[in-house]
Amino acid sequence: MGIEKDINQYHFTSEGQKAIINLIYTSNWISEHIKEILDEHDITPQQFNILRILRGSDPQPLSTLTIRERMLDKMSDTSRIVDRLVIKGLAVKKVCSTDKRLVDVNITKEGKRILEVLDKKQPEMSSITNNLTDAELKQLNSLLDNLRSRL
Repeated sequence: MGIEKDINQYHFTSEGQKAIINLIYTSNWISEHIKEILDEHDITPQQFNILRILRGSDPQPLSTLTIRERMLDKMSDTSRIVDRLVIKGLAVKKVCSTDKRLVDVNITKEGKRILEVLDKKQPEMSSITNNLTDAELKQLNSLLDNLRSRL
């Protein structure tokens, strides 16, 4: 099985074009796998990302600006996602005491509990790489880092 069969396209203008299409297709494939697991807990991938960022800084609050800088998906509407986490009781926000223009966000106990449950699903989330060896994963990580460093 290869990208050609997966998308029923057998001609590419270059190996570069094929690689880009393959990366986009694979990224979406991985996202769908993770989304299925997160859906069981009524959490979006972006909400999961923010909760993990908040847990990493706990007990220190983070501004929505700092959260956005650390997010995997830079195009996300961080404020809207944080508001949804607040509604779900997974995060709290308050006006920053040192800069009234900023909003500080913290994870709640319920947010930590959800992450603890999802931590137990990490092997399932990581299972998509089971058909690669550690050496292949290191090589893949190196190639992806190298790809991003050229821009």
